[in-house]
Amino acid sequence: MAVTLNRIYTRGGDTGMTSLGRGERVAKHDIRVEAYGTTDEANSVIGLARSAITRAGGGDPRLAEADAMLARIQNDLFDLGADLCTPEGNAKRDEQALRIVASQVERLEHEIDAMNAELQPLKSFILPGGSETASWLHLARTVTRRAERCMTHLAAEQEINPEAIKYINRLSDHLFVLGRRLNDNGTADVLWVPGGAR
Repeated sequence: MAVTLNRIYTRGGDTGMTSLGRGERVAKHDIRVEAYGTTDEANSVIGLARSAITRAGGGDPRLAEADAMLARIQNDLFDLGADLCTPEGNAKRDEQALRIVASQVERLEHEIDAMNAELQPLKSFILPGGSETASWLHLARTVTRRAERCMTHLAAEQEINPEAIKYINRLSDHLFVLGRRLNDNGTADVLWVPGGAR
């Protein structure tokens, strides 16, 4: 799928409307636009996490591995945005649409399992924090959960790709586990102490 962007502004949205993948015009506050816009927001926060990895530098192989995983995820999130901005419909036209596929979900699951195998089991909820990178990943996780809420809202009203919902659900788990991994395999996690601030 080739993309050419010759002009950044088109004036097409000046009346509060925008175009979906096949040219349909909808309001910019449409739940479908909210869904793929929120995945874009999650992608931007992941970009900040990757910048923190670059700043951390060093020879820690966990950082290089994390950056490679996040690079794949950022690309997946553009795939997800393309999926969401192209409504399901005519079967022949849907064959040409870019959709999230099961192998993308499975890759996240394999990565979660591999990372989680090296972590100590949780005995408390953890607070967002720890290293700078882990903190950005926790923020990305919460934005991902908001994207998921938008997507399930959309799915209650219109047909959407079920693999897309599986992907966004699995992604928040991935970001949580990766944040723990980058908090020294969980040893630098900030634990919640119920009632501890009373």
